[in-house]
Amino acid sequence: MKRRNFIRNSSQAGIAFALLGSHACKENKKSETEHTEESSGTEEMVEPFFKLSLAQWSIHKMILEDGVDPYSFAEKAKNWGFSGLEYVSQLYNPELSDADYSEEAMAAFVEKSNAEAKKHGLENVLIMIDGQGNLAVNDEAERDETVAKHKRWVDAAAAMGCHAIRVNLNGSMEPEEWKASAIDGLTKLSTYAKTKSINILVENHGGLSSNAALHAEVMKAVNLDNCGTLPDFGNFCIARNEDRSCKEAYDKYKGVQELMPYAMAVSAKSNDFDEQGNAIDIDYAKLLQIVKDAGYTGFIGVEYEGSVLDEEAGIKATKDLMLKVAKELN
Repeated sequence: MKRRNFIRNSSQAGIAFALLGSHACKENKKSETEHTEESSGTEEMVEPFFKLSLAQWSIHKMILEDGVDPYSFAEKAKNWGFSGLEYVSQLYNPELSDADYSEEAMAAFVEKSNAEAKKHGLENVLIMIDGQGNLAVNDEAERDETVAKHKRWVDAAAAMGCHAIRVNLNGSMEPEEWKASAIDGLTKLSTYAKTKSINILVENHGGLSSNAALHAEVMKAVNLDNCGTLPDFGNFCIARNEDRSCKEAYDKYKGVQELMPYAMAVSAKSNDFDEQGNAIDIDYAKLLQIVKDAGYTGFIGVEYEGSVLDEEAGIKATKDLMLKVAKELN
């Protein structure tokens, strides 16, 4: 996974977020599937069982390589037919990192993001947090520092009306050590987040977090109603070789199924597509059926990471595939 790398030490004095407008992004429960017949009476439109959000990482090349303003995210998502926004913390660096994630810098990020979301009529769904430390590291002092850094992002998410932040559960590669540290880090962060009505979501994002069985054991042990998972369709590589090829992988279909009981968000990863528009190496029909069978009706975020199509084309191809498959599901 390429999306990584980039902090909070905010006290209860906090970011002056209360003055900043918040634009709803609460966890959405989709209304019942609607069937609307066209005026001809010969065809019916079927709404998908989910709502569509766009993961900002889908435009990371535009931002990091082409100099596109990250605050144009809402406008682009609106133009491409999305209703929800999934922000990525590191894409607002060096603006935030150069300011050491000060209260003023974070407040400006929130204010500008809210303004853009409101202007384009979109919901702020969640913020994906990277580069803020290892939440499952063995050293307790380092783990506590990581929890503290994430708290400022909890505050930001609350001020933006988001329902969650997504965290990485990096740490030991020894299962029992990792589980113990992960449970401690998540419990501490989730306990704080509960006071802000924010969910803490763990994505399968490399290392032992991509071992879905272990990941689910951590969720069961934490046992907090605001701590859950964000199953990603493609991030099931546990260990990599020096050339970044996958050395040890977990079965993605088994993994998504094991993580869905705790899911509060879902990421539809895509890379490249065949001539029929199907994702290569990812069976969307099988995965979306698993998601639907789990009773999930919230946002599913499009996260395109391919190299053949440009980012806009890849985003649209992923969205089209999701809608086509959703229409065909039982």
